[in-house]
Amino acid sequence: MAKVYIIGAGPGDTELLTVKAQRVLGKCTAVLYDRLVGGNILKYLNDDCEIYYCGKEPGCHYKTQDEINSMIVELAKKGHVVGRIKGGDPYVFGRGGEEVLSLLEENIQFEVIPGITSAISVLSYAGIPVTHRAISQSFHIITGMSSVSSKVNWEALGKIDGTLIFLMGVENIGTISSNLIKYGKDENTPCGIVRRGTTANQRKLITTLKDAERMIKEENFKSPCIIVVGDVVQFNDKFNWYEKKELFGTNLCITRPKGLGDSLSEKIKDLGGEVTEIPAIEIKKTPEVLDDILDKLNTYDYIVLTSINAVNIFFNYLVQKNIDIRTIKADFAVIGNATEAVLKKRGIISKIKGKDFTGEGLLNALYPEINKNHRILIPCSLSSRTLLRDELEKRAMEVNCKYIYEPIIPKRINNRAFDDVNVVLYTSPSIVNNMIKIFGLESLKKKQSIAIGPITQKVLENNGIDSIICDRPEEQAIINTLINFGRNTKC
Repeated sequence: MAKVYIIGAGPGDTELLTVKAQRVLGKCTAVLYDRLVGGNILKYLNDDCEIYYCGKEPGCHYKTQDEINSMIVELAKKGHVVGRIKGGDPYVFGRGGEEVLSLLEENIQFEVIPGITSAISVLSYAGIPVTHRAISQSFHIITGMSSVSSKVNWEALGKIDGTLIFLMGVENIGTISSNLIKYGKDENTPCGIVRRGTTANQRKLITTLKDAERMIKEENFKSPCIIVVGDVVQFNDKFNWYEKKELFGTNLCITRPKGLGDSLSEKIKDLGGEVTEIPAIEIKKTPEVLDDILDKLNTYDYIVLTSINAVNIFFNYLVQKNIDIRTIKADFAVIGNATEAVLKKRGIISKIKGKDFTGEGLLNALYPEINKNHRILIPCSLSSRTLLRDELEKRAMEVNCKYIYEPIIPKRINNRAFDDVNVVLYTSPSIVNNMIKIFGLESLKKKQSIAIGPITQKVLENNGIDSIICDRPEEQAIINTLINFGRNTKC
């Protein structure tokens, strides 16, 4: 049944999206969003959901509000469950009311999902409370875009003791500051301007009413910004918590397949970093290639696993086929700690582990154990290097490579979200190659790059992309690399 959800997406930090909004996004078959919506919000959509970007850039709107209203109605009439995603809250200068009126005219069912307004949340991330005992007992939100019109009661605003918050007003700061001073505000009243609040690109400017226009021009502050006027601005340093976190200012692009980077993402966010999830590979599973050896699993002496995907796809298929893993007599060899940990969750302890997360390292560990009587099974990716197979065939009786998955380029890529990324994490050569196909070499060269292991770094180097290396794929090793990189950059 057709329905429209008017959804508030919050100020930018993906974790400030409400639980209800996240759930509803999963129902949508078509969504419309604009520039104030954090790019990572789109990850909650189903793969077959239609996506329309509405723009809404200052002074150069991609679509007018009337065009957006018509499009929402048209999609709903086609039978879609429509999500109209808006930054902040739909009813706080979000023109959500106009969209609802257009739906009422067409008798289309709708629901409004409130969002956390940027007027409060962005200032909180900047260390500025909108109220404080004995300093400010009220706060007032004004649209800065209409501040040049006669509709604003400047005389009343000039006399109010509470906190004044102007949304979308940075282009009109001269009018705002001059009118407030004209109607009673002290020219030295503290004034704060926060740009791109709650994101890795957050910047804060602390000044006074009289100097605000000059400072904004000198610091080249552009929309989207929030302007706050009042004595609460004095707390911006003392109450500052977000900008003091170790990874503040880092927007890391995690390129792993959907779901595999969730634990790492949470840890980076806890340290103040922002995470942009752009899976550069989608895993096409082909475990049916195992069918001809399922009844021979007990004949293998070693099973070699070179990735987390290989572990999960291999064992999930055994479960699907009702194979009792107790029939497996082989010892297990893994490429590194991460693969070892996933295998351990299956109740299996590996006998052999590579030392440096490379095929060479695993090969060196295997060499002393393999002889000409051994049979070896390697369930792996179609894009895997042939090193293990080629070298082990020289020592063992049989080496059977089964390509149980293939990394492919996903159908949907959120290109706009990549614009804000400043660090890209490359976990394999196939991810490097896919990222080049998706975004192009020149775009990737503008970002800082972290390579997991020397093989991945070599592929980056061959393509002219400078990188720093993280020797191990474990989450803490990646985080430590990010922290050290951030410290060196700041120095």
